[in-house]
Amino acid sequence: MKIVLIEDEELTANDLAETKQKVEPGARILTILKSVGEAIDYFKDASNSPDLVFSDIQLGDGLSFEIFKNIECALPVIFCKAYDEYALNAFKTNGIDYILKPFSEQTISEAFTKYRALKKTFSKNDLPIENILKIFEQQRKQKPGSVLVYHKDKIIPVSIESIALFYIENETTFLITFDNTKYSIGKTLEELEKITSTSFYRVNRQHLIHRKAIKEASQYFTRKLSISLTIPIAWKILIRKEKITDFLKWLSES
Repeated sequence: MKIVLIEDEELTANDLAETKQKVEPGARILTILKSVGEAIDYFKDASNSPDLVFSDIQLGDGLSFEIFKNIECALPVIFCKAYDEYALNAFKTNGIDYILKPFSEQTISEAFTKYRALKKTFSKNDLPIENILKIFEQQRKQKPGSVLVYHKDKIIPVSIESIALFYIENETTFLITFDNTKYSIGKTLEELEKITSTSFYRVNRQHLIHRKAIKEASQYFTRKLSISLTIPIAWKILIRKEKITDFLKWLSES
């Protein structure tokens, strides 16, 4: 059995690949794709035709449904998601399976079992990608989801609405929650901007902040604003003059 993984978080992808090899030793992983664009380019080559695809839903450059909407071949896909906030019942209604993160050998094994039971009946009509994409886009506009963080040997889903800010330190991205818990996260601020709601604002290159985390803003010399947060941090967060008007407009929308 030939398998393609679509997952933009390296640790999750490696863990998923390792679990699949334990559950299905005869399966061969052809490649691990990390973005919508990379996957579309890969599947446009007709010779790249796996038996089964495991795909994360939220990638750094968009929803993975865009991949299957833009390729000609019909592929059986098992989607992976941290939480079920995106109307996951749509999968069961339309004959598509999904597994929730963090996954286990049991959930992976059940996914393979369903694949075998249905593989003779797969066709493009079984994958109503446009309808599900529409549902997900509507849900995403209404509320944000979660991000995965890695703490020791655990993968932990953290609700985006519980996060006060994301920031970069020593080329690593971190988040701090409203209860002052800190985690590192394997995404760039550019990727996080795409998956967070309008409750967040990129105030500078190092900080992406939740509106509710902002206590006050004050003049810092003549060309910048200094932001105080509702959680304790040991450094200043500054906004340059050219962003002040846009920032204040966003802040007033609360």
